[in-house]
Amino acid sequence: MASLKSGSRFVTKLSSAGLVYAHFGRRILTQLLQIDCTDPLLDILHDKLYENFVEEIDAIDNGISQCDGEPRYNVTTNLSSRVANLNPAWNAKDPDTEEAFGKAVKLVGSEFLDRLQYYHTSWLPARSLIEEAIQDRFKEDDSGEIVVLGKGGCPWKEHVFELEKQLQIETPIKFVLYTDQQGQWRIQCVPQSPNSFQNRLSLPEEWRGLRDGELSAASGIPGCVFVHASGFIGGNVSRGGALEMAQAALCRGSAPRPPEPS
Repeated sequence: MASLKSGSRFVTKLSSAGLVYAHFGRRILTQLLQIDCTDPLLDILHDKLYENFVEEIDAIDNGISQCDGEPRYNVTTNLSSRVANLNPAWNAKDPDTEEAFGKAVKLVGSEFLDRLQYYHTSWLPARSLIEEAIQDRFKEDDSGEIVVLGKGGCPWKEHVFELEKQLQIETPIKFVLYTDQQGQWRIQCVPQSPNSFQNRLSLPEEWRGLRDGELSAASGIPGCVFVHASGFIGGNVSRGGALEMAQAALCRGSAPRPPEPS
């Protein structure tokens, strides 16, 4: 993409899919979304659809591995694999490749439209909510490392990373608090990167795997509901309780470690 669009951050070699998207993607999006070609949202959505839909097709088609070295496990349900699985079996009698192609077009088209709708109607509107919460984070805690969202369920991870750069935030955000479907509060750790399973700061090890009264006793915080065994997420019945869990985790994470025995 970078060879066709100046300033693009995408350097994966383009397949035929990527070439078509590079040349006609913006025109397709303006028609599907009924927006003007000068709308600033167009570039945002065009890049997001490439990053999270088209680029993996380009990489797989060109034999570019997702990671260096031997992967720990196989992913066999990506879009390219599911399209390939629509091909008739090698030993099928009277294989109908035209029927298989029609199924592939329907599969890819429906997933592209679903992804576009998500980014346009859910992902983008969440950005303003995340930005407001980040701007107000010092009202919640003096550290500035805890963000409290007014609404639960909105996608926040990518926005947090992008807004940290945009707003030139020096001290990284460690925890995001939000409500769940039952009206209780969740505390979730911010990962080291949007797709990482490693956290900037995990919930304390001695809390992990505990629930309810046992967790409240171990933490000294009332209303605790759970902390996941891996320490990436926890819950409390109240907003104040979840905030107290985040503050306690920050204190424990910043406390100096005892010296190693000689």
